[in-house]
Amino acid sequence: MRAASRIAFPVTNLRRHTVLVCGLWLVACGLSVAGFFDLEQVNEIRLYFAESNWDEILDSLYARGLEERLVGTAVINGIRFDSVGVRYKGYSSYNPNRKKNPFNIKLDYIKPGQTIEGHGTLRLANIYKDPSCVREALSYEITRKYMPAGRSNYADIYVNDTLIGLYSNNEDPDKHFMREHFYCDENARFKGRIEFDSVKMMGWKYLGPDSIPYLDYFELESVSGWPELIALFDTLNNHNEALDRVLDVDRLLWMLAFDILLVNLDSPINTAQNYYLYRDASNRFNPIVWDLNESFGAFRELYGTGLLSLTQMQQLDPFLRSADTQYPICSKVLNDARRRRMFVAHARTVIADVFTSNWYRNRALEIQHIIDAHVQADRNKFYTYNDFLNNVTRSVGSGPLAIVGLTELMNARTAWLLSRPEFQASAPVVSDASGAPYPARPNSHVQFLARIQGADSVWLGLRQNPALRFVRAVMYDDGLHGDSSANDGLYGVRVRLAAGNVEYYVYAENPEAGTFFPARAEREFLTLPVANDVVLNEFMAINEKTVQDPSGQYDDWIELYNNSSQPVSLDDWLLTNDSTNITRWAFPDTTIPARGYLVVWADNDLNQPGLHANFKLAGSSGILLLSDPDGRPIDRVTYGPQFADISYGRYPNGTGRFILMNPTFAAANDSGVGIADPAYHRGQTADYRLDPHPNPFLRSTTIHYALPVRSAVLLRIFDVSGRLCSTLVDAEQSPGSYEITHAVQGQPSGVYFAQIAAKPAKGPALVLTVKLAKTGQ
Repeated sequence: MRAASRIAFPVTNLRRHTVLVCGLWLVACGLSVAGFFDLEQVNEIRLYFAESNWDEILDSLYARGLEERLVGTAVINGIRFDSVGVRYKGYSSYNPNRKKNPFNIKLDYIKPGQTIEGHGTLRLANIYKDPSCVREALSYEITRKYMPAGRSNYADIYVNDTLIGLYSNNEDPDKHFMREHFYCDENARFKGRIEFDSVKMMGWKYLGPDSIPYLDYFELESVSGWPELIALFDTLNNHNEALDRVLDVDRLLWMLAFDILLVNLDSPINTAQNYYLYRDASNRFNPIVWDLNESFGAFRELYGTGLLSLTQMQQLDPFLRSADTQYPICSKVLNDARRRRMFVAHARTVIADVFTSNWYRNRALEIQHIIDAHVQADRNKFYTYNDFLNNVTRSVGSGPLAIVGLTELMNARTAWLLSRPEFQASAPVVSDASGAPYPARPNSHVQFLARIQGADSVWLGLRQNPALRFVRAVMYDDGLHGDSSANDGLYGVRVRLAAGNVEYYVYAENPEAGTFFPARAEREFLTLPVANDVVLNEFMAINEKTVQDPSGQYDDWIELYNNSSQPVSLDDWLLTNDSTNITRWAFPDTTIPARGYLVVWADNDLNQPGLHANFKLAGSSGILLLSDPDGRPIDRVTYGPQFADISYGRYPNGTGRFILMNPTFAAANDSGVGIADPAYHRGQTADYRLDPHPNPFLRSTTIHYALPVRSAVLLRIFDVSGRLCSTLVDAEQSPGSYEITHAVQGQPSGVYFAQIAAKPAKGPALVLTVKLAKTGQ
């Protein structure tokens, strides 16, 4: 296959603004490759250029430093992408004399909306300085347990049908990523980087109110944001008591714990680079890890000290730079006693989850098994195949160029850290936490209780909007806050709620140590459903072929449900997709029946029959707010990127939290990932079969399924929140019995769902869902 290619300059500012405006609706028409970041598979990316001297051209473009691109064609897992822009990237990982250099591929360079899973840019790293080939993928997987971070897997890259080698495929922290994790994408976003001719390093120092001194350390990736970034550093350095207002401190503590524990020195704690900052809807900056190929001690130089020996890395101070004024990112954070206790609590969680359990070694070997044949086929790899096999457990090379083995570093480091007084201190024990009544009602008081021993200070972290911050409420053991009697270890607090489900956690501390419950808070939390009589029950923001409105159009729709045994008049109730305009659309004289459903079409077609709101739903991210005639919030849902013909609904029906579902239009949401209403099956369930075995399982399960007729089959795995984990089958298959083995490797134990959607040539589609239980890590 050949395609015309040419050199092109970066998109102009005018063009970027055009893409920004169009991007909200172009998400829906972006191309998709199922499971593109699934770590259980290796992608195939074939690039085609008309120029035979493509490598020389890319080298010359890199040398000019203008981010120009060579335009060609990409074929990714068999799907063709025309007019993509390609350039080399990287600093130390790039060299014009190498055959295998990192790629940056912009799929939407010429064609806005041409994406993979919502991403227009692919970041392909050449696995430099990592004989094990697992550092990047494993590190991202670890980080995602504790904070938002990209996904990472692998891809074989071919150019003009010649294999260049195996690459690490890392999810771009772009607008799609921000929508998914922060529910917005227009705010200030920066990439932390350094100019290597800079006079000094900078770990979040305040350099004055002008943006010019910061240009060596940050690259603006949004339309604006310099005043907000400078205000962050001013607050950190000069008004530290207000830091929580401008920075997600908890997320920073998780990042510091990760970087320091894993001796990830090519990061903001040392080189002041390789991370992103994004300002969320709470006006707080969030750190996001990036470029992890030199974690686990592959980068040995500690600035101010020099190259570290193996022993020095194994015994790297857990409070690194806490007294170094050149690195306020550490010294202005870890010098606070409470933050220091919270940091240790997070570090202990990482150690228990990942290292003392030996999970990281087992997972590294599993990843190596996935890529083994691809490593062997890579003739341009930087190390030998034996180095690949050995580096999980021992060093490759000698002297300053040696790359330490993962277990060689971390087994000794874990033992040394756990011997430190701060890690041996007796922390409070939180045995339980709950909120009642369950479910709660909006505009009412809820009693929160927690059973705790060994604490002298306790707070509840709580929010009702996942796009906003957790607020803190002190909990008491005095017998006066619904907590039984004084000093009995039962802490309580009463909180008045607004609309929206409650996400909450508990933090307890004494002068020596702190404890989070759940241990991975604020990344993980407990949930208390909040449901009124009438609730937002389900909606679909990208309706391509699910259900038509009375005028025969596939429009967005919103389903309400009445939990009560009496009909409820909705006359003059309010519905909006804009929290700053709660009166955007008012219901006419309408009644929702007892235990009944009501559908509103969100299509801005007010003259059509039925209920039609004067707004549409954004498929990228958004909010829905239901209020009574007096403007009091009744129900709220904030959502991230949506998917075509997949709805977002409450489970359990009418009271539960919102998750991705197969649509149950005007009917009960009767499965964790949305089995369609039984009438939808039209009696075909007896002929189709979905049966995983073993179930529960530890590492893998074999999923058996049967088709009575030839059907288009989509077999997928979801986690309990409805997030797609992987796609096992996406093909048309003949009638018969099939089986496929699947491992939810690298994922925590818990509940998952196997789901098959089958569409025969004639007759309605069918969706079957089976719950899976994974035990252990």
